[in-house]
Amino acid sequence: MFQKSRSFGARWSLHCFRASSRSVMSSEDLISVDYEIFGRVQGVFFRKYTQTEGKKLGLVGWVRNTTAGTVQGQLQGPRNKVEQMQEWLKTTGSPKSHIIKAEFENEKTIDTLEHSSFKVVH
Repeated sequence: MFQKSRSFGARWSLHCFRASSRSVMSSEDLISVDYEIFGRVQGVFFRKYTQTEGKKLGLVGWVRNTTAGTVQGQLQGPRNKVEQMQEWLKTTGSPKSHIIKAEFENEKTIDTLEHSSFKVVH
């Protein structure tokens, strides 16, 4: 953003702006949230559709089936995109799924993404 010839003061101002803008939650904040989806969500390609939707929104994270018959995972990305994905997980899912409940927990602001892509894990 700034060229090397800019003064230290200009770079420091940019640093302070970035630091202070992080203290106020915005749609551009990077967040991480864990989720678990209940209902008919196994055997209906829920994980594959979740991966596709996550990638479409530019998110990273993972999704897996549990032995309890639920699907769980983690989402990371810009707050507004994670919120779109949360809504998708609550209301849409895969075409043959039937979502009863979606739980989201451990939401936190992060400085950098902890995953490089959106993966189906086993």
